[in-house]
Amino acid sequence: MEISNINEIVNLLFVLGIAASVAGFMAGLLGVGGGIVMVPALYYAFTVLDFDILTRMHLSVGTSLAIIIPTSIISTKTHMEHNAVDFKMVKSFGVFILIGVVMGTFLAVNLKTSVLVLFFSIFAFMVGFFFIFFREGLLENPKKISVIVKKISGTIIGLISVPLGIGGGSLMVPFMRTFGYDIRTSIGTSAAIGFLIAVSGTILMITGGKIIDNVNTPYSIGYINMIGFIVFVPVTMFMARLGAKAVYRINKSLLSKIFGTFLIIVSIRSFYEYLSIS
Repeated sequence: MEISNINEIVNLLFVLGIAASVAGFMAGLLGVGGGIVMVPALYYAFTVLDFDILTRMHLSVGTSLAIIIPTSIISTKTHMEHNAVDFKMVKSFGVFILIGVVMGTFLAVNLKTSVLVLFFSIFAFMVGFFFIFFREGLLENPKKISVIVKKISGTIIGLISVPLGIGGGSLMVPFMRTFGYDIRTSIGTSAAIGFLIAVSGTILMITGGKIIDNVNTPYSIGYINMIGFIVFVPVTMFMARLGAKAVYRINKSLLSKIFGTFLIIVSIRSFYEYLSIS
C-alpha cells in the first residue's frame, strides 16, 4: 500500500474532496445519504492506495455507511425546519428496516467485490430510469400504506441498502413517491430513515469485518476505513445543509430529473468498473 509520489497524493485528496462535496450536496438535495456518490469515489481511492481487491468494495460500502451518519443528521435537521420529515412513517418502518440491515450485512460480507460493483451499477440505473421517465405518472396525493407493505418494503430497503453502501433514500424516495407523497416530504423522510440504516449498518460492518472476516486493512476498523471517514465527514456535513436548503428553491419536476440523470451516469461508470475487474 504505497503512494508513489506527492502528485498522486494531491490528486487523490482532490478527487475525494470533490466527491465529498457532491455527495454531501446530493445527500441534502435528494435525501439519498450521498452513498451513491461516495461508494465509487471511495473505491477509486482504495484502488489508488492498492488495497486488496477482495475487500476493496466492502471497505467502500462500509466506510460510506459510516460517513452517512453525520450527513443524514444534518440533512434531517434541515428538512425538519421545513416540516418535511414524516416521523410517523419513520417509526412505522424502523423495526423492519433494522431487520433488513442485519440480513443485508450478512449478504455484503459474503459477496465478492465484482458482484457488489455489478449490483450497485444495476440498482443505480433502475432508480435513475424510474425518476427520469416515470415520475410524472405518480400519484399526487398521499395514499395509505398497509402494514404488510411496510413490513415487506422496509425489510427490502434495509436489506439492499447495506450491500450498496447507501442510506436507503434511493429506494425510499421512489417508494414514497409511488404512494403519492410530495417529493420534498419523501426526501426529508428518507434522510431520517437513512440515519437508522447508516448507524446499524456501520456497527454491523465493523463487526463483520473485524470478527467474521478478520480484515486487517491499514487505518481501518473492520470494513470502515478511518482515512476515508475523516476526509469526507466535514465536507459532506457542510454541503448536506446547503443541498437540503436548495430543495425548497428548485422545481419539483427538475429535481426528479436531476436525480435520475445523476444515477444513470453513476451506473454507467460502475458497470465499466465491473467489466474491468471481472
